[in-house]
Order: sequence, then structure tokens, then C-alpha cells
Amino acid sequence: MNNRGSATTLLLVLPLPIWRCDGILYLDTQALNGLRMWLKNFNRLILCVPQIEVGSQPVGTSRWDGQVDAESCQLFTLPNRRTIFGFLIALPGGARLLTNLINRSSHLHFAIGGLAGDWAAIGALIARYKQRRAAIWTDRVESQVTHFQAQEAHGLKRAYRLATSFVMKHFERFVIKRSSLGLLHGADCYEAYAQFSPCPQLVHNIHLSPAARIKPDVLARKVSAITESRPLRILYAGRAHGDKGVRDWIDTLHLAAQHGVVFQARWLGDGPKLAEARSYVEELGLQNRISFPGHSSDREAFLAELQAADVFLFCHQTSESPRCLIEALLSGTPIVGYASSYPEDLISKHAGGVLTKKTPEALAAALSSLSADRPQLRELVVAASRDGAPFTDEDVFRHRAELMKTYA
Repeated sequence: MNNRGSATTLLLVLPLPIWRCDGILYLDTQALNGLRMWLKNFNRLILCVPQIEVGSQPVGTSRWDGQVDAESCQLFTLPNRRTIFGFLIALPGGARLLTNLINRSSHLHFAIGGLAGDWAAIGALIARYKQRRAAIWTDRVESQVTHFQAQEAHGLKRAYRLATSFVMKHFERFVIKRSSLGLLHGADCYEAYAQFSPCPQLVHNIHLSPAARIKPDVLARKVSAITESRPLRILYAGRAHGDKGVRDWIDTLHLAAQHGVVFQARWLGDGPKLAEARSYVEELGLQNRISFPGHSSDREAFLAELQAADVFLFCHQTSESPRCLIEALLSGTPIVGYASSYPEDLISKHAGGVLTKKTPEALAAALSSLSADRPQLRELVVAASRDGAPFTDEDVFRHRAELMKTYA
């Protein structure tokens, strides 16, 4: 271990579930990497997450057994209750478990997000009652996401989601005010929550090691390959969901094509809007230029494709801090998309991207400019690699651990 000083035990309460299939537990593969990073900074780890029964192994997961040292990392599960009534029924038992785990831990980390089923928020309030210092983690403004999703609903469902968003917003603030440290991932979250935290800290999250940084020789080949005659290679990676702006993404490319931009674009990832997106692309007659291949579990192939892309195009609709933007920068791929505090902060030092107002017209104009000015694009690639260089899993987890040991 790389720990120093007295023995430390970190309690992690996360909304990310662990899935049980045929008696075998599965956890998100990148989350498992996060556990290993935490264990570089704390002697022991207690993980507490909701458990969901499934019929098959979910994509993007790995078996829990053998991934982390059982003596160093203990797992406890909570009921996955996503309705108010179900959550209230499960609350007494869940609160008892959380109280016991808080008593056994030297450092407390609660990743809040939601309302019904938000065990991390309950844990944070128990810690406050017990006069324990605790860190709150956020990586998106969950109430804003719920409000955005309400706009896509109708009737009673819309009214319910709007009411939930209103209550969620005030509950988030209530919990954050009562915790000693705010670990706010990305400038969007920091901007939304910093005023409510006694000790707000801007932090980041990534699961790529230093070895994942684009190598100098690969970067040089990438730059030299950006010629005037070659089509732009455009990429996005994430869930095909309304709050990711999938419709705007397609509209941007449609407008760029009308401006004469020659490109090949791919959206990697699954999601509820995937079939709709494919249908819309066909309706526009762009199926030979835009593809939605779905999810791939081949991480190495994904990173290779990310390093080969000229532009990482995004149209995020809500305040969040997706890791994909950092992954793109680490790969020497400029981020081109809608402006907000998070991407602005990521490229504040070297300007490794282009940010526009939140309209497909503005974003298409930016793509058209880059297509016409390949020397500028080559400069952006180098700048992106410099902006991404400080962000690796070892660096960001060490930073958060040091903050917790100081303030929480």
C-alpha cells in the first residue's frame, strides 16, 4: 500500500448499484478501478451500494469476486427503493446499517443524487446528527436533470417530475449545507452547489491511468494526418439520452453537411434514444455519414478510436461533469460543443477546444470553420493533449483523498 500515517477506513456510499445475477455480484468496471485508487490512499474501504437482481450480466460490468482484496474492502448492500413509499419502508433498516458503518469508519464519503433511494443523503444526515465530519460528492445537478426530463413528459407524469425536481433541489442544498466538505466534480457542479457548502472544492474524476495519455509519437502522427482532403473524424461517447442532446448532435451534423463539411461521425453508447436517433439519421439521409453503433465493452478499442478522432462533439443539455470530455482531452482530441462552466474550465489553460452557444447553428458553424482551417485544427489537437495531461486516475483520486484527510 501507498498509505502513510495512522490506519484509515473510508466509507463510500454510492448510488451506483451492484447487480446480482445467478448468485454472482457485478459492479461497473470503472467503479472497480475507483476502489483500487481509493485503496492507494486509505488502508481500508467500506463500500455501501444498492443491490439489484437481474437476469443477465449488465454491460460494462465485471465480477465483484477477486477484483479487490477482501480484507481491505468490505461490501454492504442496501435495498434499491426508487419510490417514496418503498424507500420509507426500507428507511429504518437502512439507517441502522449506515449508522453502524459510520461508527466503524474514520472518513466518510457520500455521493448524493436523487430523492427516493438516495441512501448517501441519509448517511450524510446521520453523520451530521452524530457530529461527524463528512464529504459530499456530486458529478451532476440531479434536480436539474429531473427538471429537464420533465419537459419531455406530459400530463400527470410531467407534473410529478416537476414537483420531484423542486423538492430534490431543496433537499440537495439541505444535505450539502450540513456536511463539512463539498467534493464538487467539475465547474458546472461547483457553480451550482459551492454557495451551499461550508467548504466547497472543485475536483475531477477520471478512470484512465497515466499510461492512457496519448504518446508523443502518436500525437505527432495524428497531427500530420489532418490534411485538407481528409473527412473530419467526429466522435461522441455516452448514453443516447435526451439530456445528452442527441437530437441537437444530429441537427448540428445535418447543418454542417449543408455547409459543405465532409465528415464521418460516430456516437458510441447505448440508451433510450438510440432507435429514435438511428431513425432520424435515416430520415435526413445521413446514414452513410453518421452511425450509432451502440455500446462496446472493448475499452482498448474505444481509446484507440478516441485518439484517432479529430473532434469530440457534444451537446449536453444539463449541468453535469461527464468524464468523456476529459478522456477526449487525454487522447489529444479537441472538445467542440455547447459552452458551460465545466468544459470552459477544462480547456482554460491551453484552449484545447471550441465552445459555442447552445444552438446547432452555432455549433455547425464552428465545425465548418475547423473543416476549412486545418492548421487551426492541428493546433487544437496539440492544445487538447496539454489540457488533458493533468487528469489521470492516480492524480484526481489522490487530490480528493488529501482534501478528505484535511477537511473531513
